[in-house]
Amino acid sequence: MTHTHSSDSPFKRILKSICALAQTRVELVSIELTEEKNRMFSAFFGGLIALLFGVMALITLTALAVLVCWETYRWQALAGLGFLYLAIAIICALRTSAQLRKAPFLLEATLAEFKKDREAFKKAS
Repeated sequence: MTHTHSSDSPFKRILKSICALAQTRVELVSIELTEEKNRMFSAFFGGLIALLFGVMALITLTALAVLVCWETYRWQALAGLGFLYLAIAIICALRTSAQLRKAPFLLEATLAEFKKDREAFKKAS
C-alpha cells in the first residue's frame, strides 16, 4: 500500500524536504571536491613534466655556455647563469604565490547554497 504525498503529516513533509536538501548539498560538495582534486592532479603532473624537461634543457644549455666560455670567462659565465637562474626562480615563486592567493575558496558554491538555504529558512520562520 502506497501513501500519497497529501496524506503525509506536515512534519513528515518538512523532514523529507530537509533530507532532500541535505542530499543535494552533499552531492554538490562531492562534485566540487572531485573537480578540485582533478584540477590539482592535472596542475601537479603538468608542472612536474614541465619541470623535468626544463631542468634537462637548463643543464644542457648551462654546459654549452660554460664550454663556449671555458678559456676566457669561465667564472663569469657560471656567475651570470647562476644569477639568471636565481632571478627566474624568484619570479616563478612570486607568480605561483599570487596564483595560489587568487584561487577560488574551496567549496565556495556549496557554502553559497547553504547560506541561501539558511536565509530561506529564516524568511519562512
